[in-house]
Amino acid sequence: MKVLLLKDPKDKDSGPDPYIKELGSYSLEATLIPVLSFEFISLDSLFEKLSHPECYGGLVFTSPRALEAIKICLKEKSKKEAWSKALKQMWSIKPTYVVGKATASLVEEIGLVPQGEKSGNAEKLAEYICSREKPNSSALLFPCGALKREVLPTVLREKGIPLESLTVYQTSQHPDLQQSLSSYFSQQGIPASIVFFSPSGVRFCLQHIQKLSGDLINQVKFAALGPSTAEAMQAAGIAVSCTAGSPSAQELAAAIHTALQPQ
Repeated sequence: MKVLLLKDPKDKDSGPDPYIKELGSYSLEATLIPVLSFEFISLDSLFEKLSHPECYGGLVFTSPRALEAIKICLKEKSKKEAWSKALKQMWSIKPTYVVGKATASLVEEIGLVPQGEKSGNAEKLAEYICSREKPNSSALLFPCGALKREVLPTVLREKGIPLESLTVYQTSQHPDLQQSLSSYFSQQGIPASIVFFSPSGVRFCLQHIQKLSGDLINQVKFAALGPSTAEAMQAAGIAVSCTAGSPSAQELAAAIHTALQPQ
């Protein structure tokens, strides 16, 4: 059975995509279609803030893109030296809070130790942070996207835990999205399952998918990577067949495998 994954492929350097691999272990044939394009912004401002760890109580990351923004900064020789000589050490004694495995592994790549990766979504991460931080301590630095949800900032604000957000990337529709979807449906037919990975993915893809599937859309099992994506799908009128228990390839593959079993 075929599964359509509405997400970017993993970096080619780091081996096969874990979602394709996990679904393959259940004999499901998965295809990736990139949905989003990202433009990185305010990188000088980001590195300026990273250069002053003494002003902050720690870091918060809820998306791999925020780490990519840091990695772009560190491509510059002088910044890379400043990071490896002193800044990395100064940040490493402060907590780095993250959601999910993908974000956690990118945190490790820049030399820091992630905490809270098992929280699985912004709500649970906010609770985790509140259990560890004292009110009115130094602000946590939160590099994020322009479309970030307000859940985490709101919970921390209510508990008196200061958070300083900095928008470091903007999200738009991938220029090839419509063409890629049309080619997939004309060559592979209608998949057994379609997986959305973000609320933006729902916004950018759903119309095209409805058009390409026609009346057969009711046969498709729709899956969500996390609760915020599932909420966006329900709000758009899609019946969600399954949601991954946590944002990992293993959890998602197991949930889809179960959803596709004959009732």
